[in-house]
Amino acid sequence: MLTSVKNAQVKNWAKLKMKKFRMKTGMFLVEGEHLVTEVHHSNWEIEQIIVQNGMDAPEFAFDYSITIVAENVFQHITDTRTPQGIAAIVKMKEQEWVDPHTVLLIDSVQDPGNLGTMIRTADAVGFDAVIVGGKSVDLYNEKTVRSTQGSLFHIPVFQEKLSVKIPPLKEKGFAVWATTLDQAMSYKDVPVTSKVALLVGNEGNGVDGSLLDLADYNVKIPIHGQAESLNVSVAAGILMYHIKG
Repeated sequence: MLTSVKNAQVKNWAKLKMKKFRMKTGMFLVEGEHLVTEVHHSNWEIEQIIVQNGMDAPEFAFDYSITIVAENVFQHITDTRTPQGIAAIVKMKEQEWVDPHTVLLIDSVQDPGNLGTMIRTADAVGFDAVIVGGKSVDLYNEKTVRSTQGSLFHIPVFQEKLSVKIPPLKEKGFAVWATTLDQAMSYKDVPVTSKVALLVGNEGNGVDGSLLDLADYNVKIPIHGQAESLNVSVAAGILMYHIKG
């Protein structure tokens, strides 16, 4: 059992809280029995399972390399206030692009909860893929991963430069819908074609102007109350469900 936060292995696990170290190692940490179970039931690879001393591990955990750690060590490497006593080190995965028909494009979203919720919703709706632009919060941020509730492991999510990715999508017959309040039409008035890429933007500034120029339709969701706007993840959910019918 590992009992010291000064242990070299423990130090490396703790460094996974930093994006730079995650990218260097190609690893990230997931915490909690639900998320660890979701990884187990996916085609992602678990490198290591970490269990807090005295906590019960699910039966499948014994299919992997397990390290038992003291409570102080587990709290040191994890991010939540009330850890559940189980975590996993997971290898980042190169996703496969398989002829999608519905794609969510995410530009410069900074809140990990919003990013994770949109990935979760895209999975629930039945979208085929998600592309996260380079200016968005890190996909493997612990709060992002937690907010996906496991959907990260079940829907292809790519990290790409959107200005490079959108033109090939259009060449393949995708209609690009960009969310904006300026010179936009109600989403209900836009024809839903067989291939749609939905582009949503930053919480405060919306979609970048250079990306708006690439869109086929500027769309908005009518607001009937006093709110100035909708949360980006809520708006994305409404539009994705509409697109999928």
